[in-house]
Amino acid sequence: MSEEFKLGDLVWAKLKGCPPWPGIIAKPKLHVKKPPKKTGVQWIKFFGSNDFAWIDDINIKPYLEFKEQLADSIKKASFKKAVREIELYIEKKKNDPEFDPEKDEDEEEGKDEFDKLKEEEKEEVKTPKKRKDSGVKKERSSSTTKVAAKKRRLDDSEENGATSSFTSNHVSNRSYQELLDRPSILDVPHSPTIDINNVSESFKSKKIEASKSRFGFIGLGIMGTEIVKNLINSGHRINLWNRSSRKAEEIKAQSEVNHAGLVEVYPAPCDVVENSDIIFCCVSDPAAAMHVVYGNCGILHNRISLEGKGYVEMTTIDSETSMDICNMITDIGGRYLEAQLQGSKLEASEGNLIVLGAGDKSLFDDCNSCFKAISHTAYYLSGVGFATKMNLVIQVIKSVALAGLAEAFALADRSGVTPKDVLEVLTLTNISNPYLQRKAKMIVETDFQTVEHPLQHMQKDTKLALQLADTLKQPLPMTAMANEIYKHTRRFGCDSHDASSVYMRTRH
Repeated sequence: MSEEFKLGDLVWAKLKGCPPWPGIIAKPKLHVKKPPKKTGVQWIKFFGSNDFAWIDDINIKPYLEFKEQLADSIKKASFKKAVREIELYIEKKKNDPEFDPEKDEDEEEGKDEFDKLKEEEKEEVKTPKKRKDSGVKKERSSSTTKVAAKKRRLDDSEENGATSSFTSNHVSNRSYQELLDRPSILDVPHSPTIDINNVSESFKSKKIEASKSRFGFIGLGIMGTEIVKNLINSGHRINLWNRSSRKAEEIKAQSEVNHAGLVEVYPAPCDVVENSDIIFCCVSDPAAAMHVVYGNCGILHNRISLEGKGYVEMTTIDSETSMDICNMITDIGGRYLEAQLQGSKLEASEGNLIVLGAGDKSLFDDCNSCFKAISHTAYYLSGVGFATKMNLVIQVIKSVALAGLAEAFALADRSGVTPKDVLEVLTLTNISNPYLQRKAKMIVETDFQTVEHPLQHMQKDTKLALQLADTLKQPLPMTAMANEIYKHTRRFGCDSHDASSVYMRTRH
């Protein structure tokens, strides 16, 4: 049950992927957009980093109430700094209830004195004074000495990487405006509303005879949700498990309207295995894929026999992880197939993915009706490992191409060429394709919250390709550079945004 929070409350706030952090309920600026979820969120200013973010009430706790539990939970210097700052704030607030750090009088006074000094220096340049060689030095006034000291402190802070309120004269006004125009990237994209009855014309044109087998599906992420939607609408019986049961229950409720009895929801992966003939797994990364197998109530729970069952791994993973999973599945009597997916959320929604299969050929054939529902091509390669390798090869091409596209648009904008004109001309060239066109359109519109392929997944896939290259001693210099660009962009807080947000790294 969420707390009732008000402006100025001191809290512990948890951002996705980060530990609880000291913060204060703040008033958002006029340019800050509120997320679609209009209630149950607070605009938090974090101590230590001075970052801001919208945080759900469920991820916020009162500071003093949980201080003893959380204040010493992390040993990092940045966290300790944040705790010191909030404690200093509490002390100052106790001594002066009107204390407001946003209006620090000492800082304002320092700025005024610094401005005076700058004016004095300008006057000296205009009307230089001649000094007499009397050998007598005039004593500085106390005020000038204070100003000089403050100036030295400001200069020192700039040398140490601190952000200054003043910039050099040679920096253009446009640069200031660019910083102001940077879109907010702390607003985490919200998952779109699930609508399994919204099918594309491309899907409607397919003639699919659903298999009589019972199919399990583990993982309802961006791709998994769209795949399940098309499996249900093609008449397949689906047993669901997702880390968030709410999403699975919502899909079941919608399916009951037009496809009663086709969908069941189970509390654990092992239950899906027990009640399914063929199980699809489509989670976020190799670690998650292994956890589905090894984890609590996973595939290996109580060594459930997979005799006569099939396990299909759709997660983008490396060939070594795939082989490990294969060995575990076959050791308990199951069949194993890699079914690596090429395409974005749009292709998944339209049922136009490309499936790259490798492993048990009989299992590939048994999944034929499912592959027809979710793809326009299902391509069988060979033994386990070949589909994962092929998938990573294609990801290298996409990764390098997208980084190049972002740099091209940054160059165009910096040189005065209109990004919209670049997009229009690009569509006329023979290097244009639907993927690059969509990414270019997102860059032009700075629409990185319409997520087709999350940035964190793009960087993860690029890293997996580099790991494969390391084992083969194959240099991939361009891929390595693209990976560094993606990693740096993730530091902007763009993990959940579309991979086209790499433009933020190249432009700003």
